[in-house]
Amino acid sequence: MGTPIHWIAILVAAVSGFLIGGIWYGPLFGKAWQAERGLSDETMKNGNMPLIFGLTFVLNLIAAFILDHTLATYPGLDFATKVMIASGVALGFIIPAIGVNYLFSRQSLKLFLIDGGYWLAIYTVMGVEFALIGM
Repeated sequence: MGTPIHWIAILVAAVSGFLIGGIWYGPLFGKAWQAERGLSDETMKNGNMPLIFGLTFVLNLIAAFILDHTLATYPGLDFATKVMIASGVALGFIIPAIGVNYLFSRQSLKLFLIDGGYWLAIYTVMGVEFALIGM
């Protein structure tokens, strides 16, 4: 039949991605990211934060669900392999896609490293969580 769905691990992974984003784009790299994006403090205050946070969480749920499905497709993987696959998704698919977009939109290397680093961090953490909780 189909692959199992690990709902608790998916929820934990989505929450952790959300929390890592708060730290990553807050105290760690928030001001640098804001400067690279050309966003003023006033602009940042004027966003619809409930909508932004809500949709961010939903998108993290989708990413975690698909990562769960990907890992569950290959039963019997050990801890390190699950983490490597999750990190590989970021390194092989997400970060190159962002890179192409940033090249054509003339974004800075600094912004690319901040955003790419975030995705590598959350996918690596999600891989750890799925290895510990999900399977």
